[in-house]
Order: sequence, then structure tokens, then C-alpha cells
Amino acid sequence: MPSARLPFLLLVTLFLALAGRAQAADTAFGKWAAIVIAGDWRGSGGGATEAFDNARHDISAELVRLGFSPAKILQYSVRPERYAKDRPAKSDIKAIFEGLTTLTSRGPEGCLVYLTSHGMPQGVVVDQSILPPDILAAMLDRTCGTRPTIAVISACFSGVFVPDLSAPNRMVLTAARPDRTSFGCGESNRYPFFDECFLQNAPSARNFASLAGQVRVCVAEREIKEGIRPPSEPQLFIGPQLRPVLPLYAFPVRAPSP
Repeated sequence: MPSARLPFLLLVTLFLALAGRAQAADTAFGKWAAIVIAGDWRGSGGGATEAFDNARHDISAELVRLGFSPAKILQYSVRPERYAKDRPAKSDIKAIFEGLTTLTSRGPEGCLVYLTSHGMPQGVVVDQSILPPDILAAMLDRTCGTRPTIAVISACFSGVFVPDLSAPNRMVLTAARPDRTSFGCGESNRYPFFDECFLQNAPSARNFASLAGQVRVCVAEREIKEGIRPPSEPQLFIGPQLRPVLPLYAFPVRAPSP
């Protein structure tokens, strides 16, 4: 009798697996491509920090909770050999472009790029290089094209990316004004302040537009609490084509805690 039940159980298992895949594909972000990049491993004091890689790992996990397919998320780290469980690729500008090119062919409906690192007025640190705004804009033009695109740059002076990345189909969220530093990338920090606010507020946000507003408020409150001056003032741009449809890309509702 047990042997007669085996084919039925296998069919049930297969059905549930296929149903789970279909459900993932049906989420608002199931067919989006996403890359999450930790661009440095050094803290603001010059020593080693896990802040950027902690953010990379946990933001990638949060994107999965928001409905992104794990198969369509690529992670990059300056020290990938330290994170065998995540299996990130090496943070390198050319490799990131190549990865995004491949990934967007499998995620045709939208793009998300999240980069956390140190920054300067010329751009953001990616290992031993500086990724300037015009190069990142060209990368997005070549890969994401006209599809809905969200770019989040968590770095000092990251507001310099807004003019080059701004396009009708894009949302650009940066951790600071073009002339201001951001905070929380010291050797002992778990996350940079901006990334921590992103992770804290994502569960209660309705979509990326509302999340951006909550992150900006969170960062301001954290900096006031810490007595930090001048404030970083995170910047937000949402293009006119994306603005009316962004609420349609809704986050899943998190069940209330018992």
C-alpha cells in the first residue's frame, strides 16, 4: 500500500513546487533584474569593516522578501572569498556591467541597482576604482534601457549621481547631497546609517516611493539623535513616466506579529 501512495505524493510535491515558482513569478518584481554591490571593505577610520557587506547580504535578502526572484539577484563584494554562503562575484566595474547585461536578459520587466560604498565628488568607490555618474548612467542605458529602473546609491556625496541617472523611467535615491557626506561606515558599524534605515523601513513601506520618503526621515532623525552636522540630506528623483506606475509595484503586506 505505501508503494501505491508514492506516485501520488510525488505528484503533490511537484505541484506545490511549481505553484511556488508560479507565485514568485507573479509578484510585482518577479521578472525584475537586481544587483547589490558592496564597493569597499575599509571603514571610515581606515580599518576593516563589515558594514558594506552586511548591507549587501541583508538588502539582497530583503529584496527576496519584497518579491524579487533569488535567481535574478546578483551580489558583488570586494572580498567575495569571505562569503562562500552568498557566493558574491568580485566587485569590479567591468564585471558588474557584464553581469547586469546577462541578468537583464532574464529579468525583462525592470531593473534595480543598489550600491553601498564610500563616495567622493567624482563618484563611488568600487574596489580600487571610482565609478563616475556618467559611466553608471551609460551602463544602465545599455542594459536596463527604457524599462522601469530603480537606482539606490548609498555613499558620501552620492547626490552627484542624480543629474546623470535621471530619466523619465527611473527612480534615483542617494544617501547624501552632492556636497555632503553620509554616515555610519565606521569599523564598528553594522550598517551605514542609510542602509540601516532602508532595512528598518522596508517592512512597513507600500512601495519604493513610500520607502524612499521613510528612509529620508529615518536618516534625518538618526543624525539628529547622534548630533551629526551638517545633515547628509538624501536625495530623491522619480521620473515622470515611472511616478504614476510606481505604486502599482506594491510590496507584499507583512502579516502582523502575533
